[in-house]
Amino acid sequence: MRTIINRDFTRLWYGEAVSEVGDYVFNTTLVLWIATKLGNGKSWAPVAVSGVLLSGLAATLAIAPAAGVFADRWNRKRTMLRMDAIRAVAVGGLAALAFLPAGKLPVGVWLAIIYAVVFVINAAGTFFGPSRMAVIPDVVGGPDEIARASGITQSTAALAGMIGPPLAAPLLFAGGVQWAMLINALSYVVSFTAIRPVPIPGNAPSPAAKAESGFWSEFRAVLAFFAKTRVLVVLIISACIANFGAQAMNTLDVFFATRNLHAAPKLYGLLGMAIGAGAIIGALLSTRVVRRIGTVNAVWATIGTAGVLIVAYSRQTSIWAAIPVIFLASLPIAMVNTAMEPLLIQVTPRAMLGRVFSVITPAISVTQLGSTILFGWMISSLMLHFHADVAGLHVGPIDTLFTVTGLLFVVAAIYAFVMLPRKDGVPAAEPDDEGELALV
Repeated sequence: MRTIINRDFTRLWYGEAVSEVGDYVFNTTLVLWIATKLGNGKSWAPVAVSGVLLSGLAATLAIAPAAGVFADRWNRKRTMLRMDAIRAVAVGGLAALAFLPAGKLPVGVWLAIIYAVVFVINAAGTFFGPSRMAVIPDVVGGPDEIARASGITQSTAALAGMIGPPLAAPLLFAGGVQWAMLINALSYVVSFTAIRPVPIPGNAPSPAAKAESGFWSEFRAVLAFFAKTRVLVVLIISACIANFGAQAMNTLDVFFATRNLHAAPKLYGLLGMAIGAGAIIGALLSTRVVRRIGTVNAVWATIGTAGVLIVAYSRQTSIWAAIPVIFLASLPIAMVNTAMEPLLIQVTPRAMLGRVFSVITPAISVTQLGSTILFGWMISSLMLHFHADVAGLHVGPIDTLFTVTGLLFVVAAIYAFVMLPRKDGVPAAEPDDEGELALV
């Protein structure tokens, strides 16, 4: 088998790739199933669909911080295997139920089961994700290889996002919802099989160390580590600023396409394809960019470039002009993620990687939730009838918020440029001789 970086990373990669395609198929199928089958013609259908998203978000917010502590305390390889097994059983159980005629169970029961399964899957993911991220330095060697692995992971995720959703509708309407669920369950089995032979060093502390430290002391330790590590503080603040704006685009882009770009709804998918293609190419090119200008410069430069291009995107009035602009904007956005991950790994001790990732994830999720609520309220009430002429340009509600999004990216870039260390480089984290964590 042809390898990517090395044989062990290749196994992790294809297991994750298959699993992510299965997740996209599963999530899209659930939305379509609720909207077109369980809630067809019902006024509550949009609320029921949003319940799927809220179930996943609730799992992330409620469990992710604690999951990071356990990801560092438990053997990471066994954690990944167990989480894949849990997800396979949960989705497989839902698939088995789906073979029953829909009328056999009340709609409310179906929805409760779906929400519970989505919660379990996302809860397991909060353990799996930090564990997988934390083992990357054990599987590949050196900052350049970590950056390359990050770029490959980002491009694979983008490709999965392009492949998975289009498969959902044919599977649902031609074969039935149960087959899409079985595909996702089997994708976790593939991931389990791929991870199992990978040799990953043990990381779990001794029983005595576990008893001495305790859950809350380890959780407080990561918060204290965050507070005193300037690079982590800058990265999380920059990411939250940019994501606060980016979520507005995710929420309002369909309305921007139909109102500002004057595009038919059926053409909206072209923007998604352009974003996906840009994310794939940007992630693949990111390793060269990071190697050429360095991880620190890559962080602020790519965020700032994306912000300028998003402002340009907000001024478009034709979908055919908007497509190449949003494609170009997606290139640096993909590079941001590739640059941040090796930088984060560089400054974080191995024993804390799981906890650090699990602090960042819910922080960004809360930011995205707040952005969705705020911008949704603004576009539906405060700015509903907003129109103005500025310097000869006509501006409306959605393009104004998109311009704000681009400016937030620029603010994040300026903040990162000012606050990230450059003169003496970024310090690497190492455990000291007594097992305490120190920056050297």
